Amino acid sequence: MSDAGAKFDAGVEPGAGPAVAVAIRRKTYARRGERVEAVRDLAFTVAPAETVCLIGPSGAGKTTTLRILLGLDRDFEGSVVPDPASLATGIVFQEPRLLPWRTVEQNVRLSLPRPERGRPLGGLFEELGLTPWRDRYPGELSVGMARRVALARALAIEPRLLVLDEPFVSLDDAAAAALRGAVFGAARRRRAAVLMVTHNVPEALEVADRLLLLTPRPARLVAAVPLATPKAERGRAWLEATRRDLAARFPETVAA
Repeated sequence: MSDAGAKFDAGVEPGAGPAVAVAIRRKTYARRGERVEAVRDLAFTVAPAETVCLIGPSGAGKTTTLRILLGLDRDFEGSVVPDPASLATGIVFQEPRLLPWRTVEQNVRLSLPRPERGRPLGGLFEELGLTPWRDRYPGELSVGMARRVALARALAIEPRLLVLDEPFVSLDDAAAAALRGAVFGAARRRRAAVLMVTHNVPEALEVADRLLLLTPRPARLVAAVPLATPKAERGRAWLEATRRDLAARFPETVAA
């Protein structure tokens, strides 16, 4: 990580204490012998207990941004505060990535530091409806249940930040709704910040406190959209009207 971006303003207010502040001045990578600029002047914060959704066109640089935030890619100009190595971050991907030769419980315990792997997890399994499945293997689980196990693995470390990368895609409506309830209920009870990448704008409008809308590559922040309407009042008419408004204002990011 270059020091060139150390003074780049990430939008952090003095004393606000964000869960994470990301400021990427520039990120490039090599492809077919050429340098590709993936991200340019992208800065944002996520506050404790806040849910932020990152939305952008395919190939815009969302995955690159997540890799930087998670500390998986440090070859960029800018900064992530606190350093990813010191931030307790739980991650839930589209693919659960469970070890098929380990039971549900063993998969969850593997996320913990070795000295903590024996600690009680009964409350977590009960919270996520996984108690009857603790001794099952991933091959016996539905897609939705496997993603619950991935969520349990992410929550076991008591994260300050929960990162979700398209966690509800390919699920039917009922399964997606049940998993959303489990994810955001668990995050709310822990006051964990949530950063979710999604292409599903209605879904983002349903769960987010704020939207971050990105341009096509190189990814830049075209708008940060706060959603002041209480989540309990976001009915179908509000969701559709808000989506249409965003599509009209930001056509490169939100499909009509």
